[in-house]
Amino acid sequence: MRLGRWLDGRHEAPEPLEGNVVRTVAVGTAVWFALFVAQVPFYSWYADRGHAWWIWTCLAGGGLGLIGVWYVRAREAAIRRAARKPDAEG
Repeated sequence: MRLGRWLDGRHEAPEPLEGNVVRTVAVGTAVWFALFVAQVPFYSWYADRGHAWWIWTCLAGGGLGLIGVWYVRAREAAIRRAARKPDAEG
């Protein structure tokens, strides 16, 4: 596939999809934590096969997801504040 036509400006990028970003990130975070909890009882099985990192990856995904939830909530609050604030130039 040739990307030149997209990169030289002949085509505009599509508008971003809008949706409930906080819910999306929260659900993804919950999935990571659920995977962590589901795998913990099998830790020795994973460790015996050298795959214990799978468990810790799920925990890291859940932790990073919590940061993501905080971030998108702060972002949406800032967007709402900016929308209420009158334009400084006019």
